[in-house]
Amino acid sequence: MHRLPDQHRDAFRAPYGRLHPSIGAARPVLEGRTILSVGDVVTAGLVAEGLFPTVAVVDGFTARDVPVPPVRIPGARVIRVKNPAGYLTDELALAVRDGLASPPALIVVEGEEDLAVVPLALAAPDGSILVYGQPGEGVVISLIDDEQRRRAAALFDLFVEA
Repeated sequence: MHRLPDQHRDAFRAPYGRLHPSIGAARPVLEGRTILSVGDVVTAGLVAEGLFPTVAVVDGFTARDVPVPPVRIPGARVIRVKNPAGYLTDELALAVRDGLASPPALIVVEGEEDLAVVPLALAAPDGSILVYGQPGEGVVISLIDDEQRRRAAALFDLFVEA
């Protein structure tokens, strides 16, 4: 298990990709791609647009403590994991790899899913698109390539073993 020290939390505030005002505005970038999503609202928005994530990571909440209806992805198997806020557990990282190896998968986190962008970006295939919400601003779209994996590895290096 790895913990993100408080002094490094700001590193996760800047978008890890390109910011779009909405999923609808990003649709041309998303169509025909392997989509990976983090967050209940973003994942539900993708599904509503008919854009089904290959792997989605959700926790049943928005804004950390506001419950949301369960997300459903047709045909996706559900993988349940625990991941406390501010941490990345080995369990979550393994679920991400499992989901990518045998999609579609909906990873339901007991705890918090926000930091799942890191293991997703590290394990995702080239050309896939990582989508997550940027609170109050829109959605972030990140095309996964070697550069994005290097950025994810640099973010992961900010964590300490717990």
